[in-house]
Amino acid sequence: MADTRPNIIFIMSDDHAAHAMSCYGSRINQTPNLDRIAKGGMRFDNCFCTNSICTPSRAVILTGTYNHINEVTTLSTHMDNRLQTYPKLLREAGYQTALYGKWHLGIGPEHCPTGFDDWAVVPGQGIYHNPEFIFKSPNGDTALDGDTTPNGGERRTVMGYVTDLITDYSINFLRERDPDRPFCMMVHHKAPHRPWVSDEKHAAMYLNEEIPEPETLFDDYANRASAAAAAKMRVGVDMNSMDLKVEMPRGMPEHDMRKWAYQRYIKEYLRVIASIDDNVGRLLDYLDEEGLTENTLIIYTSDQGFFLGDHGWYDKRFMYEESLRMPLILRFPREVAPGTVNDDIVLNLDFAPLFLDIAGVEIPGDMQGESFRPLLHGETPGDWREAMYYRYWMHKAHHNVYAHYGLRTKTHKLIYYYSDALGQAGAIDETYGPEWELFDLEADPHELNSVFNDPVYADRVKELKDTLHKLQAEVGDERYYKDVD
Repeated sequence: MADTRPNIIFIMSDDHAAHAMSCYGSRINQTPNLDRIAKGGMRFDNCFCTNSICTPSRAVILTGTYNHINEVTTLSTHMDNRLQTYPKLLREAGYQTALYGKWHLGIGPEHCPTGFDDWAVVPGQGIYHNPEFIFKSPNGDTALDGDTTPNGGERRTVMGYVTDLITDYSINFLRERDPDRPFCMMVHHKAPHRPWVSDEKHAAMYLNEEIPEPETLFDDYANRASAAAAAKMRVGVDMNSMDLKVEMPRGMPEHDMRKWAYQRYIKEYLRVIASIDDNVGRLLDYLDEEGLTENTLIIYTSDQGFFLGDHGWYDKRFMYEESLRMPLILRFPREVAPGTVNDDIVLNLDFAPLFLDIAGVEIPGDMQGESFRPLLHGETPGDWREAMYYRYWMHKAHHNVYAHYGLRTKTHKLIYYYSDALGQAGAIDETYGPEWELFDLEADPHELNSVFNDPVYADRVKELKDTLHKLQAEVGDERYYKDVD
């Protein structure tokens, strides 16, 4: 007898900001196939990551635990593949499981994907054209407990464009699956990660257009902690010829450089997203053609947000909105009304519990996220979170962003730059004086003016600090906090 439990398809891109999706009201982009998911289901307007950088975010999604628990705090701390993950639990419960695309949690026997019937991943970031893939070896697999027969995979270069290839492997898995058993498939696109390289089909997009500039492109980093001015991810100034596909001009004032480089950067970024959108359309069409749409939960997200010239930046890492916010759209016709929107606070921490809940698999007590299945029905539990905790550990590395943690509610954001590597692998061991920021998100949605030292907000500061410390205690991240006034 066929197993009628729901199928799950989890599509995740890399560095795709919500404000580059038309279903989120983007001023700069159209994503018609992603919009199909949102129109057929639910859009989440307050989905956030707990650490805005690739490797840690992916570990949070897989394990349903914060980074101080799964110990994947930076790009240099690869995930132990013996950890409990939702694909392993689904596989144990009879699901067919697969992963295609970006893994970025380490390679080799101790870090390669486990808990999957099939997988093919790009090493590291991967490349856009004719990428190398690591394929699951047919000669063995890592046991579900991770103790026997490690499978480091087999490497092969594959001709083609990486976004197309990842979709090809995904559709092929669907074709060859056992139709009498449910499946969970993870489709992890490398795009639109830097450096942005479009395919031939989209290379001419926007050639004769001017893309609207963000309101904060010419941010001067005043009225905030020193971390904002210290960061080295300014559009133009901190980019290179690989980013912009042309030799960098010399002697151009920074204002002009930002303006010139923004157009080159954002057009390449949008071109690689166009390929993602096309390929999401291919996958949606296949589900429709095979009669799989009604019984399949399909989710699209990104591993974090991204600065699209906002604050004059590219990249992520900061707790500022454009970096913190993740796009999250899903369609599940059995349970979700089309065209619905939710504004409750949802975290990448919650994805694993949701998938297990949908599959009817018990959610382990040590997962720290919560299933947001009630939200799919338009029901917000009375005890649903009113605030979320964030922590960025990779002090100064790559883009000189200081280590910090903080709290976000629906109306305020409190950030503490503790500015210390604290011995974390991949962080730079230079320590600076701590600083605070407080943003009133209703009065200052672009986060241009910290009001931490404004006497009017003194009571609010105390309240938010208390909530921050309470959350740190609840999630078990008290060991390192040492904030001061």
